[in-house]
Amino acid sequence: MTLTVQKLTQYADHSKKYLYKNVSLKFDNARFYAITGQRELMLFLAGLKSPTSGTVNFNGKNIQKIGLNKYRNEKISLLFSDGNLIDYMTPVENIMSALSITNSKHAGSKRYAMDLLSQVGVENSFLKRVVADLSLEQRQLIALVRALAVDAPIILADNPTEKLDTAAAQRLLTAFAAAAHEWKKTVIISTDSEVLANQADARIKFQDHHFVTEKLSSLQSTK
Repeated sequence: MTLTVQKLTQYADHSKKYLYKNVSLKFDNARFYAITGQRELMLFLAGLKSPTSGTVNFNGKNIQKIGLNKYRNEKISLLFSDGNLIDYMTPVENIMSALSITNSKHAGSKRYAMDLLSQVGVENSFLKRVVADLSLEQRQLIALVRALAVDAPIILADNPTEKLDTAAAQRLLTAFAAAAHEWKKTVIISTDSEVLANQADARIKFQDHHFVTEKLSSLQSTK
């Protein structure tokens, strides 16, 4: 599975001045990426916004041609800073709902949902409570489990640690890394924290109208 950005160009604030131009990026399977300085890129990757020009491609095919609804339903799982769960449902019910909506191969399996929650560290005492009664950290963890549960190979999380304290943010980051390395998902987050971003497999930093990809000890510029 490969997600790529090809020659993406975007104007700044509806003007004729470029915010960035001819951006090309590649996101590989089972890798954890952190984007800093430019959260709008996440909207393009999610198919929620179209750039001025250029394409986002899944396995070499423009997501517009795949169909944006099909792409969002089958290829990606979206997480937001509040978890975006159904408040009146329990954690298990939230997972079951996602499995049903996405027509997952595990649809209808309550045991599968419960096993996943257990594996990621959600305590049994939380499973019968509605998510509205849980802490933000717990909600985010459940949202990540929901993303793991469905068949979509890509997890996109827009600033998921924004409202968490340092310790909780670190725990959630560890879970995201596991989603990439152990569950073989492509995990892409945006974050305002340089400390957290530096713990990803690669950091994509927006600076001076360019994206700079820092991967391990090497630097690659996308201009």
